[in-house]
Amino acid sequence: MSASRVPLVASGELKQSWRNRSQSVDAAALEKSLRQVISGEVRFDAGSRALYATDGSNYRQVPIGVVIPKSKEDVIATVAACRTFGAPLLSRGGGTSLAGQCCNVAVVIDWSKYLHHIVELNPQQKYARVQPGTICDTLRNAAKPHTLTWGPDPATHDHCTFGGMLGNNSCGVHAQMAGKAGENVLSMDILLYDGTQMTVGSMDEQQLEAKIAQGGREGSLYAQLKSLRDRYAKLIQDRYPHIPRRVSGYSLDHLLPGDDGRFNVARALVGSESTCVTILEAQVRLVYSYPKRVLLVLGYPSIYESGDHVPKILEHKPIGFEGIDNFLINNVKKKGMPQVDDLSILPEGKGWLVVEFGAGTIEEAEQQARAAMSALDGSGAPSMKLFVDEAEQQKVWDVREAGLGATAFVPGEPLTWEGWEDSAVPPEKVGGYLRDLCRLYEKYEYRSALYGHFGQGCIHCRVNFDLMSEFGIRKWRSFMEEATDLVTSYGGSISGEHGDGQSKAEFLYKMFGTELIEAFREFKSIWDPDGKMNPGKIVDPYRIDENLRLGADYHPWEPRTYFKFPDDHGTFAHAALRCVGVGKCRRENGECARATWSHAKRCIRLGAGPTCYGRCCRAMSFAMDGATSM
Repeated sequence: MSASRVPLVASGELKQSWRNRSQSVDAAALEKSLRQVISGEVRFDAGSRALYATDGSNYRQVPIGVVIPKSKEDVIATVAACRTFGAPLLSRGGGTSLAGQCCNVAVVIDWSKYLHHIVELNPQQKYARVQPGTICDTLRNAAKPHTLTWGPDPATHDHCTFGGMLGNNSCGVHAQMAGKAGENVLSMDILLYDGTQMTVGSMDEQQLEAKIAQGGREGSLYAQLKSLRDRYAKLIQDRYPHIPRRVSGYSLDHLLPGDDGRFNVARALVGSESTCVTILEAQVRLVYSYPKRVLLVLGYPSIYESGDHVPKILEHKPIGFEGIDNFLINNVKKKGMPQVDDLSILPEGKGWLVVEFGAGTIEEAEQQARAAMSALDGSGAPSMKLFVDEAEQQKVWDVREAGLGATAFVPGEPLTWEGWEDSAVPPEKVGGYLRDLCRLYEKYEYRSALYGHFGQGCIHCRVNFDLMSEFGIRKWRSFMEEATDLVTSYGGSISGEHGDGQSKAEFLYKMFGTELIEAFREFKSIWDPDGKMNPGKIVDPYRIDENLRLGADYHPWEPRTYFKFPDDHGTFAHAALRCVGVGKCRRENGECARATWSHAKRCIRLGAGPTCYGRCCRAMSFAMDGATSM
């Protein structure tokens, strides 16, 4: 095959609808066309494609090429060029997705370099308009002087983008007070693969009928949405888990009218992972930001007892509510992480709840916390410690936010991976679910730290799956079958924060049933009838064991190196795996704010001892599996 023609689908893969329509793309001609029509960057070289071949997940797919647009017009022209050449397409922000949704054999649009501005900040009406590349903290910092904030704040808040947060329906600590990303979106300007531009948002039945009456592509689209909604309304009401962290699947529940008779099409598209539309701009809700906060940390004999206490603490309406287990704390110690000096401030225990209260004054916030302490006092009470000082509170948050780094590449422990890292259950069932999940881990001889957003029932894990042998991968598949059965038996969601992508979409039928899976397929086809938007994710998905970054046939390049890499079995390839994709090297400010290649050189100079959080090693290792030969 010519080096300029990229095969979209390998032979022998499952016969799914989008696969049946697959074709080869003339990458050289597409690149030439893009260079003629856009002012932004067009990167089809092997190194750039390698940088975008992975995200924070277990998957790797080398893209056709990368476009870094400088304007909305660049994006429109890029989509038009892809349409002309039949190329699949997806948008990408910080590249930290954990389910494989932002890597594909497609043209990748990276919004983060140029299209990262706040278009409008309206504190009076409590909203903002943002471009997809806008970093979460950029808006939070701009809104802070007005005592407002964007509620959802993932752990990557200092470098994740709005496009990614809306694509994944992100949450974070303060989804506890504000809800998921989808619940904080007012409207979106979108672009369809066929070139149609629309603004979607809140509407009532009368407005819907008016849109349908207008006819054309937009009128037809709304008519199809209405038909879909009306036919599946009862199934949506019956089968969707009524929990705070239902992130799996398309948000068809936002097509159903609420008590006020209104529904929101933009919210139905949030969490669609670039499989339906391209977001050009979003209007998002700003909420009150409590100026004074305190932290109540509760220590328990184990993480299970902490889970049992979740419902009682929820009665006191915290604005943040997290859980941490002793396994994670021990990992911080083993790795000698910066947070190790802060561990002594935690109260006695082997499982902890971190509960944040907010108010207009410190006295009010402290009063709320002490009321919760009084309610917990008595027989079986946890050890308790109240933090009023802001510096001490930050130390506790630093320990919590160390989660992913603390569970990766722990000395003396096997490698751990995502794949079952964000399941969610009703908050009142957290204790029981944790016990059953750990019994399942024991059955498979797996281990994992347990932490996460316990107040909303979301549990984070990073498990020692063996993804490098045929037996290990079969064992992982077997575990995933049982794990998805377990969470659905609790009335939970397979994903409670990170989305389905490739790592979980295969199992969505267990949550929703086969009829709603057909509804998902129809929903995607309404927006993307050609099936070109991020194919193989959510709808008609790849299997979880396809496109693995490692796999049983993983035989990486082993270059001769000056450094010996004693912590990595003497191999640079193993050291390169230390990049867990959390993207800290992409921060605009701080220690890791440097160009990717500069960061890579620093890793080499230091012998790649600490965990590398960025994507530098992906650039270093693009030749490992022949990316340059495509």
